[in-house]
Amino acid sequence: MRPEKISSTGFAAVVLAAQRRGVIDPLAEKAGLTHKCVVPIAGKPLIAHVVEALRATPGLARLKIVVEPEMAATLREELPDAPVAIEYVPAASNLADSVHAAAVDLDQPTIVTTADNVLLTPGAIEAMLGTLRSGAQVGIAMAARASVLSAHPDGQRRFYRFTDDEYSNCNLYAFAGANAFRAAESFRGGGQFAKKPMRLVAAIGPINVLLFLMGRLSLSSAMKRLSRRFRMQIRAVVLPDGAHAIDVDNERTFNVASQLLDARHGERVVAAIA
Repeated sequence: MRPEKISSTGFAAVVLAAQRRGVIDPLAEKAGLTHKCVVPIAGKPLIAHVVEALRATPGLARLKIVVEPEMAATLREELPDAPVAIEYVPAASNLADSVHAAAVDLDQPTIVTTADNVLLTPGAIEAMLGTLRSGAQVGIAMAARASVLSAHPDGQRRFYRFTDDEYSNCNLYAFAGANAFRAAESFRGGGQFAKKPMRLVAAIGPINVLLFLMGRLSLSSAMKRLSRRFRMQIRAVVLPDGAHAIDVDNERTFNVASQLLDARHGERVVAAIA
C-alpha cells in the first residue's frame, strides 16, 4: 500500500472520554462524580490537561471528544470552545467502534488518545505526526521500561517484553488518514483482548501471537509483522520521556501523575522567572 499524502491543512485529534456502561470508575465515585474524565487533578479536570496539550501543538485543525451524550453539556462547561472548536461524538458500545464513529469523516492525520492521558505533551504529539510525515500510516507510542521507571518508580507496572527491551504503551496513536483507520477495523466488535484472547488471535494472527508470547520478537520486528498483516506501514514511536506511559488508571497512578504535573508546573515557573 502506498503511503498516504499527509495533509497540509493540519491534523485532527480524537479524545476518548467515555466509560463502560453501567460502571462508575472508583476515582470518579470517590470524587462524587459520574465520570473519571472530569475528576480534578492539579487543579483541572483530567481531560482538560489532554485538551491543553493538543491545543498547544501547532497545526491542530479539528478536535473531537467521544463521550456519552449526557456528559457533553458538562464538558462544554469545563472546556473552552476556542481556539479550536470541540466536536462531541456519542460514544459507541466499545472502544474500537467509538474510534470508528469519530473518524468517519476524517481524512487527515489524526491523533487518538484518552482523557486520562494527563501527562501528554505537545512534543509527544509532534513525534507521532513526524512518523506519519516519514511514511508510516499508523504510529503507536511506546516508552522503554527504564525511562518509565526513571520518570517515577511507581508509575507503571505493566510492560511488554520484546527481545530488545521491555516497553509500555502510552495510549497515544497516530493515523495518516481515512485508509489508515482500516487497521482499527480488526478491533471492532467489542471486548478486551485480556478477557477474550481469541479476538487478539483473529486481529494479528496466531503466529504473531505465538512469537510474541515466546519472547522471539524485537519491537521493530513486531511492527514489521503487523505492517504485513494489515498491509500498511505501522511503526512504534519510542518516546524518551517515560512519563507518557503513565495515565490515571487508579489511585496509585493518580497520585503519581499529580506529583509529576506539580513538578512540571514548578519547572515552568522557574523557567518563566529565569
